[in-house]
Amino acid sequence: MADPHPHPFAGDPVFDLHVGGKTAVVSTVPLTGRDDLSLAYTPGVARVCEAIAANPELTRYYTWVPNTVAIVTDGTAVLGLGDIGPAAAMPVMEGKAVLFKQFGGVDAIPICLDTTDVEEIIETVVRLAPSFGGVNLEDISAPRCFEIESRLKELLDIPVFHDDQHGTAVVALAALQNALKLTGRDPDGTRVVISGAGAAGVAVARILLEAGVRDLAVLDRQGVLNSQRHDLTPVKRALAVDTADQFDRRGSLADVMAGADVYIGVSGGTVAEDVVASMADEAIIFGLANPNPEVHPDLAHRYARVVATGRSDFPNQINNVLAFPGIFRGAFDVHATAITEGMKVAAADAIAGLVGDDLHEDYIVPSPFDDRVGPAVSTAVADAARRDGVAR
Repeated sequence: MADPHPHPFAGDPVFDLHVGGKTAVVSTVPLTGRDDLSLAYTPGVARVCEAIAANPELTRYYTWVPNTVAIVTDGTAVLGLGDIGPAAAMPVMEGKAVLFKQFGGVDAIPICLDTTDVEEIIETVVRLAPSFGGVNLEDISAPRCFEIESRLKELLDIPVFHDDQHGTAVVALAALQNALKLTGRDPDGTRVVISGAGAAGVAVARILLEAGVRDLAVLDRQGVLNSQRHDLTPVKRALAVDTADQFDRRGSLADVMAGADVYIGVSGGTVAEDVVASMADEAIIFGLANPNPEVHPDLAHRYARVVATGRSDFPNQINNVLAFPGIFRGAFDVHATAITEGMKVAAADAIAGLVGDDLHEDYIVPSPFDDRVGPAVSTAVADAARRDGVAR
């Protein structure tokens, strides 16, 4: 029988897949009769509630809270779509929830907030926090995302993780570790240029510094971040002091690309061929903008030995799904109070290590469908949480 109310885009396979959304709540207990009902709900549930009221730590045993993450967005920086608002962001947040479950065994609830006010977002998440074991901030525009994450980390004793920053950074570091190995470089002797000083660019820069890279220039639309500039936000100014100021890098992209070993694009835009050609021999180019990399792989391969993108139709996809499910899985497994820099670097090391002896120019990170990824990342993250003193 034909559907009397076909959806507006019926016949389009993308829309057909999204009919009714991509997630649902499924019961984990039987409800086949009166006895089941009395255990799952009243009167049996009252005993569990009273026990938790007496000892809130019992939440970790008798509720779904410690395995559930809130995916929180305001819809201001969604994928490559920009500020599309909370309603239009929901399909992406549902997709994120599916990835959490598929690759980490983590339950996730999309929460799309109808406000862009920093204080309102922080207050809302704090009030919702008792329902969740962790918070994954998603697609919130810079610079507000930095303050929101920082403040929530101070206010909450559960993991808070802005995936657009740190998921990208973890996978980029994993890929770069293997690219450096292929080209015979050490982090402390490598010149890196990062184009883009938004959420991803700042986080990639920070994790590379943590991993031993010293000569690093980060650019926004006005050029290299350095403390001589008077138009920098506090986040950019602090990053300038730790990056370009150390080697007196300044000027335009062309100025710092000449002789650079590594280019990481997280900005969009296009890099001219003569600028790409000015890089060092056996260069490494990560053009991570979607859907159009800053340097198309066809062009990049003329001048670089190792090329990566954010796309699934080219080799070496820098995909956050390699990181965030396992990071939360590992954090949840040890009831971590936070996600530390050490946990992020450990995740990157684990991802890079899975490539092993198969390392070559077209294989610097494993596939998201490699079933070793989630367990390797979660184990490394859990171990790092113990070392860093945030495991409970």
